[in-house]
Amino acid sequence: MKTFLWLLFSLALTAVAACGQAPGEVVKAKVTMSTPEARPDSVVKATVVVDVLSGYHINGHHPTLDYLIPTEVKVEPSKEVTVSGITYPKGELARFAFSDAPLSVYEGTVRVDVAFQLEHKVPPGEYGVKGKLTYQACNDHACLPPASVPLSFSFKVVRRGASPSRSAD
Repeated sequence: MKTFLWLLFSLALTAVAACGQAPGEVVKAKVTMSTPEARPDSVVKATVVVDVLSGYHINGHHPTLDYLIPTEVKVEPSKEVTVSGITYPKGELARFAFSDAPLSVYEGTVRVDVAFQLEHKVPPGEYGVKGKLTYQACNDHACLPPASVPLSFSFKVVRRGASPSRSAD
């Protein structure tokens, strides 16, 4: 009976330690634009920069096992802007105590490239895009509940023939 109680106590401590971090504290994301301005009927490129807290990982976009939750960038649809492509990095294979097979994961800083196609007749002006990064963060012993980070960014559409302003370096 003492062994059972000790095992139960140990499991409870492990669960408390695993849940000590809130998902929002483990993964942060921001969007950077390749240029702040674009023309109608052009491609706008953005990068979602994801920072995973040291000691944690998130599953790759193509998880090794079917039941694992993939990391994914989701963008809200818009009349003016459509997603023309999302490029995820290849996950790194890593072994963890809770799995016999190596898992495809992201750790540290991860970059996801997103290409947006502007509609042919989009008028000049400021446009905002919203979306979210969905993921599940884990450490070597346990996983946090699935979570998401809101994403938003804006860019300016200039008329055809106008020269885009250049950013100072």
